[in-house]
Amino acid sequence: MDNQAEVRDFLRTRRDRITPQQAGIPTAGRRRLPGLRREEVAMLAGMSSDYYAKIERGHLAGVSPEVLDALARALRLDDAETEHLHDLARAANPAPARRRARPAPETVRPSLQRFLDAITAAPAWIVDQRADILATNPLARALLAPLLDDPDARGNTARFTFLSPAARTFYPQWERTADASAANLRTAAGRNPRDKALTDLIGELAARSDAFSTRWSAHAVRLHRTGTKHIRHPDVGDLEFVYEGVELPDHPGWTMYAYTSAPGSPTEERVRLLGSLAATPTDA
Repeated sequence: MDNQAEVRDFLRTRRDRITPQQAGIPTAGRRRLPGLRREEVAMLAGMSSDYYAKIERGHLAGVSPEVLDALARALRLDDAETEHLHDLARAANPAPARRRARPAPETVRPSLQRFLDAITAAPAWIVDQRADILATNPLARALLAPLLDDPDARGNTARFTFLSPAARTFYPQWERTADASAANLRTAAGRNPRDKALTDLIGELAARSDAFSTRWSAHAVRLHRTGTKHIRHPDVGDLEFVYEGVELPDHPGWTMYAYTSAPGSPTEERVRLLGSLAATPTDA
């Protein structure tokens, strides 16, 4: 990916969304655009206009973490956006040559699979930075069956969201899910700009989905750690979950998710039904 273009577009879109009034900058007369000017961002960050202009042109090599944090404060970046800015800066600074590390395995070790299987009251699964589902427990396999069995998705949540017509039924809040999916891939791309499989996936989605292209151009990023999720399952109906995501330190880019429901809620009852259906053998 073009790091300079990523930096330029990310900073410009963040600058454009903040009005002078929000930043506490007095204005006089009519302004052509509603966002901050470059010199105003520079003033808020405590740097020269020329230096900020150079940064916004995409030149982050050599920029200190302190300067990046000052920019984050000036542009009112949230935690995910601040982390993304630092990721872009790391990508702009070439690392010293070293022996190439062996690629991380793409299969889940048996003990980790047993850990997933031991979670019996909640769907739990592991996904990598490219949104490929790597492993599930039985309840997650039943919950995600429409995705896992979809030929357009090929086991990938982003492909399912943007390329499968079934996604708009499976996700009642599809727009929200699509926003999050694109933002997750943008975050992953900032961390791993040289991951060919990731950039190939992004290129595929951009070529085949206008909905993805629109969201990708917004440069939104996010940390996908907790939140709510609504699913309309073909066997048990509407489900409302709270999810938690835990990164796996020995597998960079892998995250384990668990979906839980409120005690006594309709979702809890329907998840139990889903588990019973998944455990019931079907006739040949």
